[in-house]
Amino acid sequence: MRGAPDGGGLGSGLDLHLDLHGTGGVGRSLEAALREAVRSGRLTAGTRLPGTRSLATDLGLSRGTVVQAYTQLIAEGWLTGARGSGTRVAGVLPESHLGEAAGQGQPEPRAAALGDLRPGRPDVSAFPRADWMSSVRRVMSAMESEQMGYPDPAGMPALRVAVADYVSRTRGVWASPGSTVITAGATQAFALLACTLRRLGARCAATEDPGFVLHRELLAAAGLHPVPLPVDADGADPSGLPEGAGLALLTPAHQHPWGVVLAPGRRSVFIDWARRNDSYVIEDDYDGEFRYDQQPVGAMQALAPDRVIYAGSTSKTLAPGVRLGWLVVPAALRDPLLRTVREAGSAPAVIDQLVLADLLSHGGYDRHVRRVRLGYRRRRHELAERLASVTDTRLAGVAAGLHTLLPVPSAAAERDLVDTAQRAGLLLHGLHTAGYWHPAGQERPAALVLGYATPPQHAWRRALDLLVSLVGATMRRRSTR
Repeated sequence: MRGAPDGGGLGSGLDLHLDLHGTGGVGRSLEAALREAVRSGRLTAGTRLPGTRSLATDLGLSRGTVVQAYTQLIAEGWLTGARGSGTRVAGVLPESHLGEAAGQGQPEPRAAALGDLRPGRPDVSAFPRADWMSSVRRVMSAMESEQMGYPDPAGMPALRVAVADYVSRTRGVWASPGSTVITAGATQAFALLACTLRRLGARCAATEDPGFVLHRELLAAAGLHPVPLPVDADGADPSGLPEGAGLALLTPAHQHPWGVVLAPGRRSVFIDWARRNDSYVIEDDYDGEFRYDQQPVGAMQALAPDRVIYAGSTSKTLAPGVRLGWLVVPAALRDPLLRTVREAGSAPAVIDQLVLADLLSHGGYDRHVRRVRLGYRRRRHELAERLASVTDTRLAGVAAGLHTLLPVPSAAAERDLVDTAQRAGLLLHGLHTAGYWHPAGQERPAALVLGYATPPQHAWRRALDLLVSLVGATMRRRSTR
């Protein structure tokens, strides 16, 4: 039957929980139950439903009743059906039910996102699929069955060797396989460290202000009180360090979000403080591979491997979805940290670790970083040139990383720009709107935090055009007041 095929195969084994106790007969009850399953989100867009014969058998109904229900829901737009591909949940709900499906009244009109310049991720469309697949094939061909057992909580030896070599030669880190711990990304790494240091007696932690809000949230969740360290042109100011703090979480190579580099003198002050107080500095080297105007600044960890914990990940180089990161930890912290890892049961997947190890050892990772670094450098240059044509305000921070800042006059102006951009279909973050300041205050400087690496290549120019148009219109309004 056209529009409501039997839909065997994959869909025929799908179990549905449907309440058919409504009024109006079993056919109407079936229609209502399926609508509610779609409306509530239990059946998501694209889900293939059981064939009519299969569902009729499961529910104890005639096939004709199920065919009639499917046909009615296809006509209403809840389902789609085509001969040979079965019956599926529609990709878009019927318009009259959009507000109801969201649990609210009529939805507010909102433009679809035409561009995304929020910071925090690379161009994920540039992920090196061919090199990754080559590594998968090599790993699966050579992998021993024993390696599929419970993994070492510190990480697979092959990946620890590869990561130690990589961070040593590219970031100047003092690393060995024994000092390296593999994690499921940087976020998990900081959560594990915070729990470990809290157990060892830490009660508060110094963090940059402005700084990444997730850092503060992770520390607080572990029971550590975040203490703000003001950031200026020389990076985080160590004069605000409390003597009793157990750690300081910094982004020395490219402060997030302000984009400055921690000055050499301040690096020494932080290390002296850590040694004096038996404390630690966590170095979040989240985008240290990406410096465009000169050679990248080396890692702070090399100055004091006994007091600085180095953290890196693949989130900014490959993609956040890879969920692999690493810590290079002082010897005194290794066993306490691994105890936390074992208790959390948080070791990353063995196959993913081995694939990344292969990608690193065969040069695919380095080739990818070099390739995308050139692309991001071009984007940042183009962004600066285009904005200079509509505003005299210059981008803040060094030419590095995956984001930059465009200062704006006030917190109110920042919010207005972010809201106006969203209505136009452009997603933006600001220092105030994204919670970088702690504590927040209207008197604090305001800026757009522009993630120029985020859009895929085909969408980059459109996002840039939208931004320039928005900023230009704002400047023209200000000049006419």
